Amino acid sequence: MLPDVYLFNPTCEYAVANGTVSWQPNRLLQQMEAGLGTLPLFFACQNDYVLVKRLPSKSFIQSLKQIGITPPVFLQLGQALSDNDFLRSPKRRLLPWGWSPATHHLLNPLKNSCSAEFLSSPVSTWKPAYKELYSKIKAAEVLSRLLSILPEEFMLPRQYTPEKCFDLAKVELLLTKWGKIMVKAPWSSAGRGLQPVTCSPLHPSVSNRIRGLIREQGAVVVEPLFDKVFDFAFQFSIQQGEITYLGTDLFQTDEKGRYKGNYLNNFPYDTDSLISGLIDEAIKSVPPGLKTALKSNSFAANYEGFLGVDAMIYRDNKKQLRIHPCLEINLRYNMGLLAFKLNNFIAPEKKGMFKTYYRPNKSFKQFSDIMMQEYPLNISNHKIKKGYFPITDVSPEALFGAFILVE
Repeated sequence: MLPDVYLFNPTCEYAVANGTVSWQPNRLLQQMEAGLGTLPLFFACQNDYVLVKRLPSKSFIQSLKQIGITPPVFLQLGQALSDNDFLRSPKRRLLPWGWSPATHHLLNPLKNSCSAEFLSSPVSTWKPAYKELYSKIKAAEVLSRLLSILPEEFMLPRQYTPEKCFDLAKVELLLTKWGKIMVKAPWSSAGRGLQPVTCSPLHPSVSNRIRGLIREQGAVVVEPLFDKVFDFAFQFSIQQGEITYLGTDLFQTDEKGRYKGNYLNNFPYDTDSLISGLIDEAIKSVPPGLKTALKSNSFAANYEGFLGVDAMIYRDNKKQLRIHPCLEINLRYNMGLLAFKLNNFIAPEKKGMFKTYYRPNKSFKQFSDIMMQEYPLNISNHKIKKGYFPITDVSPEALFGAFILVE
């Protein structure tokens, strides 16, 4: 089979919002893409290519063999895009983490050598109409359609669906209506672009941030600030117009809604049975409705690849647990899909966490040195039974990293 070509570019939503082919992430986000750039290896086959800004070390390649991985071929991004032999060599598909006008421009030199299968797919070119598919405004439309399909019991009441705001005045009206709100940039990812508002009137610094988001992206999306209890996501694949449900992952966010990590091998040991039972109920009822809602909102016709739909369990004003079945839609590879792959490297009787790392004043190597001392690794038959295992390169220059922890 012809090789696929992977690229880790998790900043694609920002590039979609910007809309230009020349968009570049800021310096910190570039460091993130460099530090986590090898993560697509867990989706790739041995003959595939992963384009990276920084080539992984030999010691990292060796460490992967402990969990039974023969890695794909890593190529330095700039060199690969200027190597005529690589540009001409036949390829099956281009598989960046996510698409944007900038990503299409970057990878355009590789398209002529791609398969007819890829070149006939919706993601082989960028159309301006695709931008809306990536927005939280479109996710709100999917939610509205979904709530019209699902049984009302335990679901988010329809009066709490998000609203689009083009000015600060409407944001303030919704704050009065709901008491506490979450203001979201239409295009953002991993919990960035969020502004919780818990009191009225708006603090000047909060007002300025919301105005800035409206100025940059044309609008903001506002919803009630929910008393969140547990995060999870429904994962799907779209191929040739058909939507397939792949499973549900369980993850953690911080108090500001930013991604922290995924649980491995199902629910953690201390999960309340009421919460796990409600998520199990959501797994039965929500995916069929989501497939209908996604199809009716043009996703199946205009996209091909993976997507994740973030959801949550929350407590309402009466302290009853409810399901919010569609917080946002991530039209790309995502950490939940990666968690599905990482489950395969944990001993089946064990539970663990997959987490990403960033601290401005401590490198990933410094962190890893400490963790390897505190959580010694125990591997049997390529399965992690206990301990700390980094899944990105532990290089001195890396500020970002990712790891598995099994306790």
